[in-house]
Amino acid sequence: MECLGPNSKRWSASLIVSLTGPGPRANARLFPRLRDHLAPEPLSLRLGETRLLEQYRNMPASANQTKRKPDPDAELPENSDDRQGSTLTTSVHEQLRADIVKGVLRPGEKLRAEALRQRFQTGSSPIREALNRLLAEGFVSLEEQKGFRVSAVSEAELQELVKARCWIDGTAITESIRLFSVEWEEGLVLALHRLSKSRREANGEANPDWEKRHREFHMALVSGCGSRWIVHISQQLFDAAERYRLLTADQLPERDELAEHRAIVDACCARDAKRAVKLLEHHYGQTFEIVVRSMGANLP
Repeated sequence: MECLGPNSKRWSASLIVSLTGPGPRANARLFPRLRDHLAPEPLSLRLGETRLLEQYRNMPASANQTKRKPDPDAELPENSDDRQGSTLTTSVHEQLRADIVKGVLRPGEKLRAEALRQRFQTGSSPIREALNRLLAEGFVSLEEQKGFRVSAVSEAELQELVKARCWIDGTAITESIRLFSVEWEEGLVLALHRLSKSRREANGEANPDWEKRHREFHMALVSGCGSRWIVHISQQLFDAAERYRLLTADQLPERDELAEHRAIVDACCARDAKRAVKLLEHHYGQTFEIVVRSMGANLP
């Protein structure tokens, strides 16, 4: 369908309809030349039996404007209070999570809301949201009418964690080798080098720098698999298992972990997936046996 404008120029009906929809003033501003061409005389557009007439010249900004109803699904602008609350929640969550993993907050310890509010100098909402996140991650438990506690530990859970890590990390390493890239190889070698420059203990205590490098090394192992979900799950499993190791850090016997890490890297660089996975399973199995022996009767 077509319509005739001034000077007998033909315009597509779809174009005229797009210009005569809600907000004609806005369209006129966007297409000033077209407005000037069409505006001297009223435009008639025949659509079936309906005749539409729109005036563009000297149209007041508020004239014939159709108010747009707010879209209930539209994203609302973020409020500064919301941003601040989200930041507080994240900060509380990260600090509590780190304390649980490091063993500062012991298994079964009650997490009292009032004490946490005082410690973090914040209200109830960030504390509650942070605890709910930890609950979803399995680091805390919720007892009806009793509140939150740090999750208990057990040999059965540790065994399950080790099995899950062998499955997830084994799959990730196999895929990383299949998709082998120079970037992944370089990242892995660099992570091993940095780990080798740090000692596991400092002044008779766990060395935070070694713990950080150790985590980075294990994340580098799985980073080339091409799946951010697998990497994310691997991170969660690492932290959950690391909690057990750190609970017994002062009782762990001497062990050449660097040699175990280096053997895994050598197998990865040689693109020997089967050997890399076998070495990884042995590495995790060794840690499991040592932690279980060290915790002894403390593990139900």
